[in-house]
Amino acid sequence: MRLDAGPARRPGEPKLLISLATYNEAGNVEALIAEIHKVAPHADVLVIDDNSPDGTGQIAARLAETDPRVQVLHRPGKLGLGTATLAAMKFAMARDYDFLLNMDADFSHPPRYLPGILAGMSKHDLMIGSRYTRGGATENWPLTRRLISQSVNMLVRLTFRMPVKDASGAFRCYRVSMLRNAELDRVRSRGYSFQQEVLFRCHKSGAKLGEYPILFENRRAGVSKVNKAEAVRSISMILYIGLRNVFGLEQRRG
Repeated sequence: MRLDAGPARRPGEPKLLISLATYNEAGNVEALIAEIHKVAPHADVLVIDDNSPDGTGQIAARLAETDPRVQVLHRPGKLGLGTATLAAMKFAMARDYDFLLNMDADFSHPPRYLPGILAGMSKHDLMIGSRYTRGGATENWPLTRRLISQSVNMLVRLTFRMPVKDASGAFRCYRVSMLRNAELDRVRSRGYSFQQEVLFRCHKSGAKLGEYPILFENRRAGVSKVNKAEAVRSISMILYIGLRNVFGLEQRRG
């Protein structure tokens, strides 16, 4: 039985899609969607599940049966965050959403920041929930993790030449009309470097980038999926794209 979709969107209010890429987030997904709808009741939520063994996809499907604001894309296996985000972008473009907002499904990106990030879209084409802009922070990260993350962001700023302090976070809102011009078919990355490369492609397309301070919190349930080997591959990809950009080899197609 499908229930009411919540309050009707006011005239002129942007059509918003929030994407959640999930793998083994059974302990988080239902509560997270509920919190999202407390602060953004008009938002549609797209869960992109990579065949989670813990039943995350089934939980999301059950929610979708009773709430038309929730939709689920079931994928056959663990295909990764990069391809999940690209799938969400294609979904948003095909259905003429105005904004696509991506967030982690483990409460690392608290929904309380949604109003501030969305407000920034009045002046920007892409808003980043930023750990490193003034007022942003991370929760209980060890010194080595902070140093590595900040060093990667410094490398990106120098080689990609983008005016942002947090180029690696996934908590972002995209103007969908901008994504249509961002040459997403040129994105090579599928792992951790996906976030930096997509931001780079958007910047190259002329997008106005903005940042909103957040506290990046520790996940509420489940275990971290950080992969050290993938982190090394991603740094190599960042160096490759960054050096190509420095030497003028990453120009937009005519």
